[in-house]
Amino acid sequence: MTDKKATLTIDHGNGASDSIDLPVLEGTLGPDVVNVGSLTSNGYFTYDPGFTSTASCESKITFIDGDKGILLHRGYPIEQLAEHSDYLETCYLLLYGELPNKTEKEEFVTTVHNHTMVHEQIRTFFNGFRRDAHPMAIMCGVVGALSAFYHDSTDISDSHHRTVAAYRLIAKMPTIAAMSYKFSVGQPFMYPDNSLDYSANFLHMMFGNPCEPSRVSPTIARAMDRIFLLHADHEQNASTSTVRLAGSSQANPFACIAAGIAALWGPSHGGANEAVVKMLEEIGTVDRIDEFVARAKDKNDPFRLMGFGHRVYKNFDPRAKVMKQAADEVLAELGIEDEMLEIAKRLEEIALKDSYFVEKKLYPNVDFYSGIILKALGIPTSMFTVIFAVGRTVGWIAHWNEMISGSYRIGRPRQLYTGYEARDFTPLDKR
Repeated sequence: MTDKKATLTIDHGNGASDSIDLPVLEGTLGPDVVNVGSLTSNGYFTYDPGFTSTASCESKITFIDGDKGILLHRGYPIEQLAEHSDYLETCYLLLYGELPNKTEKEEFVTTVHNHTMVHEQIRTFFNGFRRDAHPMAIMCGVVGALSAFYHDSTDISDSHHRTVAAYRLIAKMPTIAAMSYKFSVGQPFMYPDNSLDYSANFLHMMFGNPCEPSRVSPTIARAMDRIFLLHADHEQNASTSTVRLAGSSQANPFACIAAGIAALWGPSHGGANEAVVKMLEEIGTVDRIDEFVARAKDKNDPFRLMGFGHRVYKNFDPRAKVMKQAADEVLAELGIEDEMLEIAKRLEEIALKDSYFVEKKLYPNVDFYSGIILKALGIPTSMFTVIFAVGRTVGWIAHWNEMISGSYRIGRPRQLYTGYEARDFTPLDKR
């Protein structure tokens, strides 16, 4: 808090004006924030479609500087976490604010492993869905229903309940995600194998079958772990803000996370890596790349190259370098000859060298490389956003818990009303 203030002057147009003093708040990093809370009592609202210039909360979890390509989780750069840490350790960091010591990490990992199974009746719950149901639709329904199976951790005023709910969600999301996939392809569900680490266990449940032991490549498991880690949190994005807004009504944590999944489902949010694969399919063959690159440069052509540039990162996406390394490792191990992957590699080369892309800073982003990895692993595009949701669950829970643990108010955005003024009702026979 500082003594700085901003003064808003409202000119009424007849020589009269009003002045309103607004406090200016100062964070640890990032722009100062003008506190406009007192405007309502003075008869005014702010107008900010999409809330892109509005700080809706105070948070200590994640900081982003899009201009400089910085992403910090509790102060730690994402590049360092991706290189030296793993997903569950990053989960601990996001939840508790500090990296765990050896004992704390072992206890945390063990507890998560102990919660990987879902209630057996959830197996029958799946039978209510059509076989061709989108996995995100299944995820929304099943996660929202968890409160009916685990009502012993829905008292949001109880810190122990909140902790248990957090562990359950982090642990069970990969299980539910894999079940959603298995159901869609008509294969039997695979129970978790708690001898495997978090990401290897997910791959086991996705691709294993009861007829033979699972064989999970360490390289592939590490790549999946990085996908989870790099998507763990991204500040106040649409889905996280949705979780906070739902939570502000004191809804239970399972309902709040289901709301986050619904928001993530939108193609403008969680569907970006799926859009990358669809773009590669549209290009079709390597010899058509130049044609589509030319279209991307043509401002009169609606075609866009997906997976390049980022709304937040105006320079480069700090997650992309790590994901590129993972993509290179996966492709080298699998040795896949796939024309779509060849198209992707050629597009990457062009984007890193072509002056048009370099000048506009249209570098390959995290969605581009994660899309390539998931495609190489044989994961259907319908599962891409589901995997995003698995990784992002801890971020949603961390923000929800941060809000519930402190002082908060129910969210209530205002509006600029442009409809009719009050008018009298006309009876049907006189219209």
